[in-house]
Amino acid sequence: MRKILALAFEGETDTELGQLVDEICWLRVGQLNRMLSTLRDAKINRAIMAGQIAPRNLFDLHPDWRALLLLAKMRQRNAESIFRAIAVELDKIGIALLPATTFLEDLLAGKGLITGPKLSRREKSDIDLGWGIAQKVAALDIGQTVIVKNGTVLAIEGFDGTNETIRRGGALGRGGAVMIKVAKPDQDMRFDVPVIGPETISVAVEAKIRAIALEAGRTLLLEKEDVTRAAQSARISVLGR
Repeated sequence: MRKILALAFEGETDTELGQLVDEICWLRVGQLNRMLSTLRDAKINRAIMAGQIAPRNLFDLHPDWRALLLLAKMRQRNAESIFRAIAVELDKIGIALLPATTFLEDLLAGKGLITGPKLSRREKSDIDLGWGIAQKVAALDIGQTVIVKNGTVLAIEGFDGTNETIRRGGALGRGGAVMIKVAKPDQDMRFDVPVIGPETISVAVEAKIRAIALEAGRTLLLEKEDVTRAAQSARISVLGR
């Protein structure tokens, strides 16, 4: 008999998730031993990472003994290195970590204009500029989002995350800037996959962003219909490339 067990994190996971799964176990970020024990006892052999843990919480841990041992072995401590180390621990107890896009393939951004008005020549040029910058920044594992207007890079994503980057760039651009979001060159699709959702569009509207360019086939559009409807209403162009 198959079942869905959710490991939820206090202060991060929507409590309504419990109504959608067979069993839910609530954890604090940093309770690695309890997480692994719960999965092993439930005889789980496949897992998927879904949702988000705020970056600040990955670095404000209250680790148990197992997490402390894991962190002590790590030379670099960023979101990817932490998640990758957890994937190794899962593999040790016979649990395969599947790509985060599993069952969500139809929500991946396609190529071309997804919604919104056609872009001007200037906007296309800004996206071309931002695309190259975003790829270089992503390769350095700094961030994956860049805001550009009239040939000038206004904001680059750092520890503050995508939404704050949009707000910073939008404030500097005062309307009409474009947003570019890409995957890392060696993106591990098991975790930290680029995502936009209704909240992203809401922040983009607030920041008066004109267009959003996403990496096709490697960026998820969560609640896709709501995203496209909201973008269309705000005359924000969303495109994959």
